Amino acid sequence: MARPVYKYQPIKEAPDVAIGIPLPFNNSSIAKLESGNYASGSVAGKGVFAQTYTTEDQSVSNLKNLLMTRKGERIMQPNFGSNIYSILFENNTGDIRTMLKETIAKDIEYWLPYISLNDVKLNTSQDMHSINIGIHFKITSVGVNLVINIIASENEFQVSNAEPDLSLQLVNTNDGVY
Repeated sequence: MARPVYKYQPIKEAPDVAIGIPLPFNNSSIAKLESGNYASGSVAGKGVFAQTYTTEDQSVSNLKNLLMTRKGERIMQPNFGSNIYSILFENNTGDIRTMLKETIAKDIEYWLPYISLNDVKLNTSQDMHSINIGIHFKITSVGVNLVINIIASENEFQVSNAEPDLSLQLVNTNDGVY
């Protein structure tokens, strides 16, 4: 049985209707609770969790979810996720960099076909005990170039929020071609 491929729709016709919940879940909602009790509900019909209102924001959240999930961790979807965690316990050599780039590219291509991967940049620390992974991507052809950074070491695994990718700025040449 084939996996359905969902279509990315950059135009949001009803921006007042939430379409998802961004990761991590501990982001607070814009709405404030009437009391400190989650069971009491919230003001203005907003939920307890922050929500996404555009498909681009939800696509970034989906990418973060994919990167933070270990393969085999998700029930009923054992192939969902990435092998970043398991690869990080290998020796820090040139081969590990190739393996990380390949697994990230393969997983994004399979699970999130509406995200175009521009580049994966890897930087290791001086002591070789941590690695910074910069994932440069674009959401289809109409989206803006974004980057997500992952900081991985023996003590932490942090995935940053998506930011505009400033490394892909257009350069004006003398002949007027960009």
